[in-house]
Amino acid sequence: MGLKEKSLAEITVKAVVLGVVLSMVLAAANAYLGLFAGMTVSASIPAAVISMGVLRLFKKHNILENNIVQTAASAGESLAAGVIFTLPALVILGYWDDFGGRNFWWITIISAFGGLLGVLFTIPLRRSLIVEGELQFPEGIATAEVLETGEEGGKGVMIIAKAAVVGALFKVGAKGIGLWPEVLEGAHGIKRMLFYGGSNLSPALLSVGYIVGINIAILIFLGGAANWYVAIPGISAQNEWPVYQLAGEIENPNAWNAFVLEYKTPEPDASPEAIEGVEKHNAEVKAALGTRVDAKEYAWRIWSKRTRYIGVGAMLIGGLWTIFKMRGSLFSGVRSGLLAYRTMGGGQAQIARIDRDMPMKWILILIVASIVPLFLVYQTFVNNVAIALPMAVVMLIAGFLFSAVAGYMAGLVGSSNNPISGITIATIVVASLLLVLLMGRDAKNGPAAAIIIGSVVCCAAAIAGDNMQDLKAGRIVGATPWKQQVMQMVGTLSAAIVIAPTLMLLHAAYGFKGQPGAGKDALAAVQANLMASVARGVFKGDMPWNFAFIGMGVAGLIIAVDLLLEAKKSNFRTPVLAVAIGFYLPLELSVPIFFGGLIAWAVKSFRRKLATRSEEVEGSSRSGLLFASGLITGEALMGITLAVPIVILKQYKIELPYIAHVTGNILPYGGILGTALLIGVAVWLYNTALDRQKE
Repeated sequence: MGLKEKSLAEITVKAVVLGVVLSMVLAAANAYLGLFAGMTVSASIPAAVISMGVLRLFKKHNILENNIVQTAASAGESLAAGVIFTLPALVILGYWDDFGGRNFWWITIISAFGGLLGVLFTIPLRRSLIVEGELQFPEGIATAEVLETGEEGGKGVMIIAKAAVVGALFKVGAKGIGLWPEVLEGAHGIKRMLFYGGSNLSPALLSVGYIVGINIAILIFLGGAANWYVAIPGISAQNEWPVYQLAGEIENPNAWNAFVLEYKTPEPDASPEAIEGVEKHNAEVKAALGTRVDAKEYAWRIWSKRTRYIGVGAMLIGGLWTIFKMRGSLFSGVRSGLLAYRTMGGGQAQIARIDRDMPMKWILILIVASIVPLFLVYQTFVNNVAIALPMAVVMLIAGFLFSAVAGYMAGLVGSSNNPISGITIATIVVASLLLVLLMGRDAKNGPAAAIIIGSVVCCAAAIAGDNMQDLKAGRIVGATPWKQQVMQMVGTLSAAIVIAPTLMLLHAAYGFKGQPGAGKDALAAVQANLMASVARGVFKGDMPWNFAFIGMGVAGLIIAVDLLLEAKKSNFRTPVLAVAIGFYLPLELSVPIFFGGLIAWAVKSFRRKLATRSEEVEGSSRSGLLFASGLITGEALMGITLAVPIVILKQYKIELPYIAHVTGNILPYGGILGTALLIGVAVWLYNTALDRQKE
């Protein structure tokens, strides 16, 4: 209570500088993780721990400064999620060739103003959701606990640092040197039946599973298993096994089961080595023609062209169901928040420090000011005021509605589990249908325009959920809300500065799956591919709606099961979006996430048997969380770092034998080594959590 009665320094120079730096770093790291794994995680607790470790170096520091730092830093990682879920879809659609030039500035503008709107939209909801509401905001409470446990700083920073080094070295071994493969996978056909198995050897994915917990990890895996072990074998059993064919000799080379090969022609000024390479390729094509397609390639084709759209349909229903289920709480929360501001009028001076938000007058001014450049963005994309204006209106309404949904959902399940992708899908479907009416189905820039609307809403919703978590933590430790809201804006703008160059680097180095010419090292960009598929499917009609409808039916069954479990007050629930994500993710990503969830379950089960106090269980969970966060940060930052030499090698066409990106894996039994090392990391994560109280 003492903290809340007196005012401590909050927005100081050192806190602002550290918050800005961490926002940029975590935004870049989360951008890579999201494009690689299809999931992002909250950075509030790691940021709080790092802040405590760094600010201890100064003579004067306090808990509210640390809270301000994590407030700005977590805004960065949230904004990254909003951007990478949507804007890469413009490259996948072929609307943009890359993220350079004018596109660079559009990315910065869209992310900055979308994020700012996310902060502004949720300010009127703080009182109803945090002060008066009964929502838990689990990450906000956990962050406040870490902040109040001041001695965590030094130990926590060391845990994160050690794990980050391990994650970085693991990435170097797999991606940089090629001592082991990043993915172990294989497929086999029995008559027509096709079976596939695989796992990504990634500490980051293992850590994602640890953080989201056993319930979500199981559901993601079950969704993946249903797709890869039921749907894909079922489809392959109903069709003749395809054979390789020569491009130009078949009627429809774009058919989902058409596997075409092409002869190459050497460039006029090609070197003897290049000519030899082309001749070798042509010989391989000639030998492969008419033979049965590789089982692994066949499995991936069925997934990419057919069964992943089961996940699309399930996500669409899941997003709409989430909004419907919370409709009562949403509207009552908005009403009570606006009523509180109307009652206060201009009497901010009479309000207690811990209850002071930014004045409503300035909030409205900033919202209007943000709409103007966003309208100009839409006008640039569609070049029609009569279309750009409705787009801006839709964005404003959808942005506020879905920001409120995201804030509410963050209170229920936390920011890491917040179904931002489902919210964005619903936005893009609505926007696409509206734009079809305004522009017609043949509009070339129609899908891109829908993606732009979705990107603003996605950024706003991602920031909104994070915003509410931070304000909850601030409420507990006695922070000033308006100062946190200012720092959330600072963190958002800081992250917006680094998002565009990060996307440029990752695209140049790896590319994205789904875009023309994507190579084997392309990042999955799961949500961006999903958004592109939905927008293009509404306009062009090339989305396999039969599989999407199956997904909708599956979602209905999952919702029914979840309602039954809710009625029985079961601890295990089946949120539909978790299963839908599993359907849409490649199986190789779901497997390590599942094992990470098993580690989290094992740690909690063991601790509950031994602990005499609940604080000890939470303490072990926090230590494991910090270690997992360090693994994610280290691997993600190294993935970005390795992109630099890869881009340089591509630019100058240099091939070095020890670069895995060029040569593949250099050890004959690298898969065994990589698996053994990943098991070692898993054991280290488990032991770190269990030994938490002994340090």
